[in-house]
Amino acid sequence: MKTKRGAAALSILSNSILVTLKLIVGLVTGSVSIISEAIHSATDLAASLIAFFSVSAADVPADDEHPFGHGKIENISGVVEAILIFIAAGYILYEAFLKFRSGRQIDTLPGIIIMFISMTANFLISLWLFKVSEKTDSVALAADAHHLRIDVWTSAGVFAGLVLIKITGLSILDPVIAVVVAGLIFKVAYDLTKEAGGPLVDIRLPAKEIKIVTDILHSEPKIVAFHKLRTRKSGAYRQIDVHLLVPKVMSIGDAHDLAEEIEDRIRDKFPGAHVITHVEPDTEDNLMDTPPDELENRAKA
Repeated sequence: MKTKRGAAALSILSNSILVTLKLIVGLVTGSVSIISEAIHSATDLAASLIAFFSVSAADVPADDEHPFGHGKIENISGVVEAILIFIAAGYILYEAFLKFRSGRQIDTLPGIIIMFISMTANFLISLWLFKVSEKTDSVALAADAHHLRIDVWTSAGVFAGLVLIKITGLSILDPVIAVVVAGLIFKVAYDLTKEAGGPLVDIRLPAKEIKIVTDILHSEPKIVAFHKLRTRKSGAYRQIDVHLLVPKVMSIGDAHDLAEEIEDRIRDKFPGAHVITHVEPDTEDNLMDTPPDELENRAKA
């Protein structure tokens, strides 16, 4: 928890400094591409703030009103971040349109310096955020890391564009670069909406994670078959429930021990997962409810 909050706090500090520097340089030089980068970094700052507070709220233990925990707070924060990014991209397009009409000349050297600082700082911090988000399975920190990584590429693009403007003197490239940055930001917003919003409607776990669960179930010879496998994710927490069909001659005690063993094996693969198993005898009625591809282990029983 301290690691997650520390990573989010570092991102807040970095983005605050970069937003201030980019905005000052953009206004002084009149570069719409630098101003667009300042806006982009402002959305990153908003994302960092949201991530900082959401990781704290999402890790609050389950209670009577929220028996499945508070993990979806991270998903809600991700959707909010995506909305902010959409708005920022739209504003960048508006500023680029105004610059096309004005054709004002710009001083590129300050922008070149700040873009280099920006892409270096964001690259290093995004590496740390990706590491922490993978370790803690934090949706909010992962979203923040993706924001910063995209900022690295957009800063690099603006950097290259400003260098080209300085060499050629073609200031029209400035709003063109801003439009490209806006397009990249729209793409990030779409991907984030899809990633963060899916768990809010209880979309199932990714196919590779479901395969891990089914491999565990298929590897146990005492299980005749299984069905009604349901999965979902709430923030960093997974919920998995499944019906296990066992030989009808198996005692209640043995069936219970088997179910506990299966749950423990799944939790070993997904620490912190909420796993529920329901044991049923392998009667013909129960087997009829089981899809053919989940009957592979019947011959092993």
